[in-house]
Amino acid sequence: MKRISLLVLFAATTLFVSCNDGNKKDSDADETMTEENMDSDVEETDMKMEEEIKEVTFELESKSNSSATGKVSFVETNGQVKMTAKITGLEPGEHAIHIHEKADCSAPDGKSAGGHWNPTFDKHGQWGDPEGYHKGDIGNFMADENGDGTVSMTTDEWCIGCDDEKKNILGKSIIVHQGADDFTSQPSGAAGARVSCGGIIQM
Repeated sequence: MKRISLLVLFAATTLFVSCNDGNKKDSDADETMTEENMDSDVEETDMKMEEEIKEVTFELESKSNSSATGKVSFVETNGQVKMTAKITGLEPGEHAIHIHEKADCSAPDGKSAGGHWNPTFDKHGQWGDPEGYHKGDIGNFMADENGDGTVSMTTDEWCIGCDDEKKNILGKSIIVHQGADDFTSQPSGAAGARVSCGGIIQM
């Protein structure tokens, strides 16, 4: 009788250990699958972030018998657009820079670029003015004693090639002016001649 009881106990113990081993293997397999899924999700997220980066870079050419030239880049990352402009050949002092409505710099005076880009039909003003401003009203910057100036700004009010025409900067232009914007005179700020122009076009 004792022998039968021992055999039953041994069989039960073996079955218990076997079940535990099976559960452990299943658990290990589930953990491995979870880690693989996490790695896959991270890779997919990284790819999406890379896809969200857009960039357009172009040259500024001299206008109105000036010697002002430069280079401008727009980079869009996760809904934010950063503009960086480096201009040379300016008269030392303060100058206005705006986005204008057309990417046409063919006229010697730059007027083929049209007026300020103003898709919301607001009055001209300083960027962020609660009373209104154009989407192209970037503002003023200083050129040093060598005639060199740099402008940088970041905003979510622009986009590169999106479907929102109130935000899309493609097909517009950058204009640098001879003088400073007074942020008061309508509709352009009385900034003087257009001394440099470049179309915002993806190549």
